[in-house]
Amino acid sequence: MEKMRVKKFKKINFRFDNKKIINMLLLFSFTAILFFISFLRLEGNKLNIVPGDRAETDIRATKEIIDEIGTENLRQEAYNRVQPKYRITPSVQISMKDSISNLFDTIRDYKIQTNISNYRKLELIQESLEFEMSNDDISNLLRMEYTELNSFENTLLDLVNQLMGIGVREEDLEYEKGNLSATFETLNLTETQKNLGDTLISQTIKSNKFVDELETKRIRDIAVANVEDLVVKENEIIAIEGELINRQKYELIKESGLLKDSDVKDIDAKIGIVLLVVSGVLALFGYIYFFNPNILNDNRFAVFIIIMILTILLSQGLYVVSPYLLPASVGGLLVSILINPILGVIANVLLTLFLGLVLGLDTSLIAMLLIGGTLAIYPIVQQKQRSNILLSGIIMSIINMVVITSFGLIKGLSGREILIRDLQVFLNGIITIIITIGSLPLWENLFSILTPIKLLELSNPNHPLLKRLLVEAPGTYHHSLMVGNLSEAAADSIGGNSLLVRVGAYYHDIGKLYKPYYFKENQFGMSNPHDLLEPYESAKIILAHVTEGIKLAKEKKLPKEIIEFIDEHHGTTSVAYFYYKAKEKDPLVDIEDFKYKGKKPQSKETALVMLADSVEAAVRSIKEPTREKVEEMVNKVVKGKINDGQLSECDITNKDISITINIFINMLLSIYHDRIEYPNIETIGEEG
Repeated sequence: MEKMRVKKFKKINFRFDNKKIINMLLLFSFTAILFFISFLRLEGNKLNIVPGDRAETDIRATKEIIDEIGTENLRQEAYNRVQPKYRITPSVQISMKDSISNLFDTIRDYKIQTNISNYRKLELIQESLEFEMSNDDISNLLRMEYTELNSFENTLLDLVNQLMGIGVREEDLEYEKGNLSATFETLNLTETQKNLGDTLISQTIKSNKFVDELETKRIRDIAVANVEDLVVKENEIIAIEGELINRQKYELIKESGLLKDSDVKDIDAKIGIVLLVVSGVLALFGYIYFFNPNILNDNRFAVFIIIMILTILLSQGLYVVSPYLLPASVGGLLVSILINPILGVIANVLLTLFLGLVLGLDTSLIAMLLIGGTLAIYPIVQQKQRSNILLSGIIMSIINMVVITSFGLIKGLSGREILIRDLQVFLNGIITIIITIGSLPLWENLFSILTPIKLLELSNPNHPLLKRLLVEAPGTYHHSLMVGNLSEAAADSIGGNSLLVRVGAYYHDIGKLYKPYYFKENQFGMSNPHDLLEPYESAKIILAHVTEGIKLAKEKKLPKEIIEFIDEHHGTTSVAYFYYKAKEKDPLVDIEDFKYKGKKPQSKETALVMLADSVEAAVRSIKEPTREKVEEMVNKVVKGKINDGQLSECDITNKDISITINIFINMLLSIYHDRIEYPNIETIGEEG
């Protein structure tokens, strides 16, 4: 069977028919649009501004960058905040004390000399002084007693030790001199001593506390080194609309790659984009060509291309609001529902990579879209409930939050910032699923694509055709439900599309609405109208329920996949009962006049409905059913279809048939309905 598919595919792709030309044009258009979007994004983000201009709109960083000017300003602030470190120079204090001690020693020396006049003493002492002193002050010292002189000297030296031990800075020197009078007022000295001490200290005091340049530099260097780089995060606003662009903001815009430069043509960037886009498109088309060639034969390829383009445009639009609201996973979900889940995963990967390129998404966003978008597809694989799609949205939201939280913890973000991002990505999942579910009817109706959601709608008992069947042909309605149950159970066991089988079974006999009472299950004890007709006329009515069913299905715009069940559920079998009645009257009757003109089953799904339809009808005809009779009847009917070649054009296997027979037997043992006894033949068919 696999070989048959490959052969068929190659035949189609080497014929330059309209479908292939259209697909090639679609692929070319898709590639061109990707180029256009990429180049537009590359050029459209760039700004023609200089320092002094005002931002025409909010300007955001395209990537995480270091604000060099801002960082330097912070470092300068840290440098300036460090107070200079001072050191005290002991030699100044020693020199000051020596000057005072030398003065007092000189006073004592001349004090004992009586052979020198006082005037001469004043002259000699003035010559020996290292600082200026008035003759009155010197005379006051000479008049002091030795004990008083020694005590005064010690007091001054203690004051020097106290004052200079703390240290006096150059800028504080005048303040300290001015503060000496207040200091001496606190000492137990005479007024003469206080005035004299104030004079002596004022004349000898010098600054002894100087800036330690090396230590100060070391501490400042440490403070500067501890300043972390000022980082502008991706998508963070550099300048709000109307804000003046200073040198700092200008450099950030330039570093973000947003600044136009007429001398640079960005040839390298454009070549890189071309190579990436071409590689991605080739990889995508290669997968479709080798693994999903069937979508090239109908409008699903066009749907795929349109979904990809619209998803990119939609994502670019919402990116302006917040990158965490990017609904890139819409494309993967729609492709999964409308075409194929595996192709949906591949579409999600390529969309994420492309958007990551053109929008400059960071690692956390790319990981979120890849992981969340992929996991959201899993529940869609088996869509037997509408809630499965909603479940996809919930799963996506939760996974998005887990991924973003993980990256937030790795990057050391604050809890508040992580929470804000989590709320946005949770909303992302909700928006994605709303867009997906909301747009499904549009895709289904515009492109006639049968989705699980559409099948669920068709399976609703309130559908007009099913309601008509229930009211006008209740026996047929019940029969269709039983066929649906049988074929659905079989499809589940052999890997068929069980939802499609069930819905196809519900509608396979809607043609009986044409003349419902001409079918045994709808007569309910009334006289059989076929008793008044010739076998040929009866057969014509029975055979017509297929053509009338197809006509009615087209009028009600049922999907072509459902119409196939109506067309193929009898294949080319005959209405054997009326054929044998006609043959009793005319042995030369042509059996072709009693055969259905439909197609043989082309898929295992329509084959299952054919078998379930025939088996259910045949078993109901058994008068006193037992397990042996049911098993015999089921095997006989199925064998009859096989021998008649009705299953020769579908991909159902002998193993599938064996499994199906066992399921039918187990499910039919409790069904007891009157039905016309079929002749004991295996190759001709049943009534209908």
